[in-house]
Amino acid sequence: MSGKQALPSHPSTAQGSASALRRNPAMLLIDVDGTLVDSVPDLAFCVDAMMDHLGLPKRGEGQVRQWVGNGVERLVQRALTGTLKGEPEDALYQQAYPIFIKLYQENTSRRSVLYPGVTEALADLKAAGYPLGCVTNKAARFTEPLLRDLGIRDAFAIVVSGDTLPRKKPDPQPLLHAAEFFSVAPREALMVGDSVSDVKAARAAGFQIVCMSYGYNHGMDIREARPDAVIDSLAELPGLLKAASQGQ
Repeated sequence: MSGKQALPSHPSTAQGSASALRRNPAMLLIDVDGTLVDSVPDLAFCVDAMMDHLGLPKRGEGQVRQWVGNGVERLVQRALTGTLKGEPEDALYQQAYPIFIKLYQENTSRRSVLYPGVTEALADLKAAGYPLGCVTNKAARFTEPLLRDLGIRDAFAIVVSGDTLPRKKPDPQPLLHAAEFFSVAPREALMVGDSVSDVKAARAAGFQIVCMSYGYNHGMDIREARPDAVIDSLAELPGLLKAASQGQ
């Protein structure tokens, strides 16, 4: 399954990428879902199988794509209510959640694929000497096998999953933890993600932030969150960093 590649999850809205990094970073942290990996095909399969098991209507990949990005707990809640902010009855949720978890443990990487340019960009960044870390809200029991199965786990010196620390994005704690691991000051660090949660975490931590024009942001254009730069492919990142280094 290593190195599977996806087309972007939906057509890019970019008309040329914004690029305004203030400085060349000393290290990079990269999000997983919606940034490196299109994991929706597996998540949607599990949601629909869960709903079918409960005798409820299936939701479909298009709908699930609008709901991901805040952890599987919220995804299950959204699937049960059919809304972004809904709260299901506790008894139904307690019945549904273990079903979903069992399904996802068996389907973490069967349909998930890397976005175009990811493999090449990671190789270029490593060759350029950038220390790389991964920060995600996905639980470690899903994150580690997903990265391993897709052939990119070894690109990262540290992986901070959603249950590694007491708090997760948009709290800055995971980013600051990784910065401490690399002995890099937050102002010298860069977060690469796809959602408002990534932007909020980066701003609170004092990181620069680059976002992908695709990804999982509940249908909102990520430019509205005002990241430092927006790119259409991770393959554009090495060039963006080179420009930042030449501008210093």
